[in-house]
Amino acid sequence: MEKLFNLKERGTTVSKEIVGGITTFLAMAYILAVNPNILSESGMNWASVFTATAVSASIATLVMAFIANLPIALAPGLGLNAFFTYTVVFQMGASWQIALTAVLLEGILFIVLSLLGVREAIIKSIPANLKKAVAVGIGLFITIIGLVNAGVASTETGTFIGFVNLNMQSPAALVAIIGLIITIVLYVLKVPGSVLIGIIATTIIGIPFGVTTIPEGWTPFSTPAAPHLFAFDFHGIAAIGIGKFIVIFITFLFTDMFDTIGTLMGVAEQGDLKDSDGNIKNAKGALLSDAVGTVVGACLGTSTVTSFVESSSGVAAGARTGLSSLVTGLLFLVALFLWPLFSIIPSAATAPALIFVGFLMMKSVTGIDFADPTEGIPAFITIMVMPFAYSISKGISWGMIAYVIAKVAGKKAKDIPVVTWILAAVFLADIIFEAVK
Repeated sequence: MEKLFNLKERGTTVSKEIVGGITTFLAMAYILAVNPNILSESGMNWASVFTATAVSASIATLVMAFIANLPIALAPGLGLNAFFTYTVVFQMGASWQIALTAVLLEGILFIVLSLLGVREAIIKSIPANLKKAVAVGIGLFITIIGLVNAGVASTETGTFIGFVNLNMQSPAALVAIIGLIITIVLYVLKVPGSVLIGIIATTIIGIPFGVTTIPEGWTPFSTPAAPHLFAFDFHGIAAIGIGKFIVIFITFLFTDMFDTIGTLMGVAEQGDLKDSDGNIKNAKGALLSDAVGTVVGACLGTSTVTSFVESSSGVAAGARTGLSSLVTGLLFLVALFLWPLFSIIPSAATAPALIFVGFLMMKSVTGIDFADPTEGIPAFITIMVMPFAYSISKGISWGMIAYVIAKVAGKKAKDIPVVTWILAAVFLADIIFEAVK
């Protein structure tokens, strides 16, 4: 273990790494329930998505352990799965097979870019304030999804959208609010795995309310269901339009970039995992792990796999090497046989997790420079559009376009990176195409 993971060099021990790996798994295991719940709405089989979620998370995290030697776990990302279902399938009219095709191509491109070191260069060219705004906007978007899925927020309140009355006429909403309170209390008390424990507690509370239903003859253990293997649809791309597919592809591409780099930077800072120049240790290997996980996930039938910020909980518990990721990856494999246990978890129980992750993603707002209107206005538009348009892609599109307009108006066109010019042009062309179609 010492020779493989350099434990002494990073000031850690086997026991610390095991505890850190278990802590990270507990902190992010909620994705095993949330991801199938979201993707199954697109028409995919719940149990098949569960298998894909567990296996892709395990493989990607194990690659991170051995290739990058970092205490960072990966799984299908929140926000990316929401974009998959609610934007690509519901709004754009693409099938889930076409969405998987976009995820596959994104992952393949990421592998190439990671090997060549281009991915890091591209990320550096994206304006910092827009990166932060994307994280905040996705957080609000996920929060609204959680509120709507639980029946807490509704358009049937006499206003455009509002909160329902929390009574026995709205049992799911009441249970979700109770679950959110439990999650908040556990998190404030710094209880490891607070989000997962909140989901479990809310599921149990939902039984007497009739929100959680347990089928007759139910058992918590079972053999894994077969995943949606290689369910791609390349021919369908022409049916939805090349322009629309490019927008889908680019949104998956850059949202994944922002998620991964943000997580890597945060965890590296917390665990002092930087080299003498202040760069993330083994960043190339970490990015490659992310890309491999995405390709594997697409082949199995799930949305983009990305690094999880919940890895910071394992680092806080003492994890410093890939040994903790090895532990987390193996636990995801064990979870494969518990899919019936996760299948009875209702949306009202996963809604508090979505809302709470929204809070965690809101932290990026403090780093946005709102004092400079050429930075603040595009950031605001990005944040505002995502939840109100119910679309991550529209938020990124309008934010990029607004950035170019604001910088040109402020006579700061030289501050606009070439990549941003290109993206803004692509997004503007898509908007014009949709308007005249």
